[in-house]
Amino acid sequence: MTVGADIQAYCGKCGTVWHVVVAMVGTRIAQVECKECGARHRVRGESAGEARPHRRTGETRAARGAKGGKALVAADMTRPPVHYSTRASFAPGQRVEHPRFGAGVVERVLGPGKVQIHFAEGSKVLAMGRDS
Repeated sequence: MTVGADIQAYCGKCGTVWHVVVAMVGTRIAQVECKECGARHRVRGESAGEARPHRRTGETRAARGAKGGKALVAADMTRPPVHYSTRASFAPGQRVEHPRFGAGVVERVLGPGKVQIHFAEGSKVLAMGRDS
């Protein structure tokens, strides 16, 4: 791998995976640039090399489970899906339709203003119950 090479790495800003290597330290990739949004960051994803522990929990991605997978709770099929809005409030099992992530199931309410929703590409923590 060299500077200027194409690489697949997850972009936390826009969610795409196509990047260009912009900095290396020895043989290790130090920084990449997203081809979609231009954000520069460390390598994220499978091409990052050895598994790094999560900064708070200390678990590796393998220990937490791969993205996608199965939701923590079953969807409540008796109620129709609702459109996601930061103003809405949600309950575990509720089906949600998000404009970017698609269909999802509310896994849990994390506290005031936060909800964890499972989508096809994995779980996301999103805002809820906001006034404005």
